[in-house]
Amino acid sequence: MKTFYLIPLLFLSACSTTPQLILRPPPPPAAVDNSAVRYPEIVRAYHFGRYADPNDDLVMHGQHTVFRVEENTRWDLHPATIGNNDFFSTVPGSRDAAFSPAPVNEAILAEVNSQRLATAQIMVQTRTLSSALMQFQTALQQTGTNLQQTAALRATVSEMKRRLDALEAAQRRLPSISTTNEAPGSLSP
Repeated sequence: MKTFYLIPLLFLSACSTTPQLILRPPPPPAAVDNSAVRYPEIVRAYHFGRYADPNDDLVMHGQHTVFRVEENTRWDLHPATIGNNDFFSTVPGSRDAAFSPAPVNEAILAEVNSQRLATAQIMVQTRTLSSALMQFQTALQQTGTNLQQTAALRATVSEMKRRLDALEAAQRRLPSISTTNEAPGSLSP
């Protein structure tokens, strides 16, 4: 029976401790993608070795890293990125104006048709001008070839003329030779 007296004591000792309150941090909020709303900041790390402080010669800094914000965060003002974000999908009028159809009326249609006609006429004139330019280039090449041939012919003619003049000069220097069998100085009727 003595063992039964110990059992309530065991329960009393178990109840005498104060319950500990366990504090758990709340779960982090769901991550929201702000890339369509704000540009992120740009932070760069610079590594320095040991150096003396320029403001105080009695202070020396050890090797460490310095982080510098190169560019602060800023709003993204491009409307195309806002239209893709689910957060802004419920906002009326958040569609990008570049993707909305242009207003159409008779004046706009008439202007578009006149521009199409002018473009077609310009293209026809461009083709005509291009073909005329090709013909001109062909004629120019042929003229260049003809000019070279003419220069070669002139050089040949001038050479022949020089040779002919030399032959005529040589003929004048030679005594005249009779082509008959008669003796020179004979009288013949």
